[in-house]
Amino acid sequence: MKLLLKEDVNGLGLCGDEVEVKDGYGRNFLIPKGKALLATPNNLKAFNHQKLIVQSKVKKMVATVQAVADEIAKVTCTIKKKVGDTGKMFGSVTAQEISDLLKAQGVDIDRRKIQMADPIKKAGEYKIPVKLHSEVTAQIKLIVEAEQATPEATETAEATETAEATETAEVTELATTAEEQKGETKE
Repeated sequence: MKLLLKEDVNGLGLCGDEVEVKDGYGRNFLIPKGKALLATPNNLKAFNHQKLIVQSKVKKMVATVQAVADEIAKVTCTIKKKVGDTGKMFGSVTAQEISDLLKAQGVDIDRRKIQMADPIKKAGEYKIPVKLHSEVTAQIKLIVEAEQATPEATETAEATETAEATETAEVTELATTAEEQKGETKE
C-alpha cells in the first residue's frame, strides 16, 4: 500500500514522503491516527499545494526575522557595572538587562531568545547570540565597562562578606557545642 505521510513517523519517513507499507499497518494504524493518507493522484496534488503554501509562509517569516536580525547587528549596547579594586564585578550582566538595553534602542527582543552560555562577570566586549528563528541567529555587540565602585561600597561589600563568614562560624560553633552537650547527657 502506498501512503503519503502527513507527519514524521519514526523508522518510516518524514512528512511529505511517499512510502510503501503493509496493508494492515497502513489501514489499521497510520490512516486512522491521521499520520498518513492514501497516495492517490488527487491527494498528492492537494498535499503538494498545501506544502507550497506553508513554504511560502515560512519564507515570509524568515525574511521578516532576518530584517530584525540586521537591525540587531547594527546596534551596540553599552552597560556600566560596578567593579571592585581587584577587578571583580559586583553581580553579572543578565539576559534581562541586555533585553532592556535593546528595547531602549528600539529593538524589542524577548530575554529568552538571548542565548548566553555563561554569565558575564568581567568588563570587555562580547558577541552574544540571539536565536530569532530556527534558521536565523543574530549577534548582539555588548560592551561592558568597568565603573569603579566607591570606597564605601567596596568596604560595605567586604564588611558584608566578613559578617557572613563570622555568622557561619558562630552557627557552626553552636552546632558543635549542642552535639557535645547531647553526647554528655547520654553518658
